[in-house]
Amino acid sequence: MNLSLLRTARRFLVRTTWGQPPSSAVLRAAVPVFCMLAMAVSAIAQTVRPLINELSNPAKGRVEYVNDSFTPLNVVLEAKSFSVSEAGEITYRPLDPSIHLKLSTTSFRVQPQQTYYVFYEASSPQSPSWFVIYAAFSGFPFRTAQGMNVRLELPHTVYLLPKQSVDISEVRVARAELSPSDNKVLLEVENTGNNFGRILETQLVYSRKKQEAPGFPIFPHSKRILEVPLEEKVEGENVPVSVMLQFQNFKVEEKLQRRNSSPVTAVSSVVSSSSTTESTELHRGNP
Repeated sequence: MNLSLLRTARRFLVRTTWGQPPSSAVLRAAVPVFCMLAMAVSAIAQTVRPLINELSNPAKGRVEYVNDSFTPLNVVLEAKSFSVSEAGEITYRPLDPSIHLKLSTTSFRVQPQQTYYVFYEASSPQSPSWFVIYAAFSGFPFRTAQGMNVRLELPHTVYLLPKQSVDISEVRVARAELSPSDNKVLLEVENTGNNFGRILETQLVYSRKKQEAPGFPIFPHSKRILEVPLEEKVEGENVPVSVMLQFQNFKVEEKLQRRNSSPVTAVSSVVSSSSTTESTELHRGNP
């Protein structure tokens, strides 16, 4: 059993019984807690690396499946195509016939504290194309409260891309709106071109600080609408004045508008200087 889990269980019993030997009633009450802890520890002990792979077309790739638990696990792979709505909701479907995918294996067993490598070849007559390889982990030494087996699914998303990527002229910020009453910023970003693009990082620029938010992909001829909650309440000078979208080779900055369409006031020189700040790549979430 995981050492940290044992320590947590011991602390639970000591605190519950004030240092005295636990009664049968306390032990019965502790069982669900220990089960939940075991499930949590086991669930975070599986890793897929990398989560996202942006490759040329055709492509050869490798994905690592890590089992950091103390139990051997079975893994079954299934490739799927997917679409992303304007709100960022993902819809999966069977792998498109136009995508040709060859996996070195589709099922395997990962021993405890070991890593298993799967290699693949992928191609498509159309670029860009994308799909996901889902890994279903099973064989956990516990069940749900209803007695059902537990299965954990983790994705590896693949993008088959041409040499060209989205250009700054093809990115349009259709809406960059500050809503003080809701304490959030509403963004609508449109990719008007034929190529795939990825916003590595989103930044809300204040007069004296920045608030970072996750990046996201923008697919060809599509929009992406998202809300960014503000970390602090909008009042006084504590107001974001613009939003900056960081791409691989360029950045786009747009002034925020209030809900009443009046621009957010700020010192323009401060905003201009902040746009030169380099940002690191952040891939949060999947795709």
